[in-house]
Amino acid sequence: MSAEFSITVEDSGERFTCPDGERVLIAMEKQGLRHIPIGCRGGGCGTCRVRVLSGTYRTRKMSRAHVSEADERAGIVLACRLIPESDLALRLAGGGEGV
Repeated sequence: MSAEFSITVEDSGERFTCPDGERVLIAMEKQGLRHIPIGCRGGGCGTCRVRVLSGTYRTRKMSRAHVSEADERAGIVLACRLIPESDLALRLAGGGEGV
């Protein structure tokens, strides 16, 4: 049986599940939810920027125009490229710094 992780969006308190190996934004969208803004789904637009507050994860390649190396070290990633390895708590980051 495949694992599922709980994803909490702290801004709204909303929660959804993400199957092991699935990208967070795609899992959310498949459930008909809109807790995180949706853009290109491919890591290029920056619409789905989030800060990971807790949990472990990995990411696929993201546009440095939207997520700098410093952002990434601070836990800011694109939800369309975010793959959880545990339950995650997220906060929407939008296009700005200092989230």
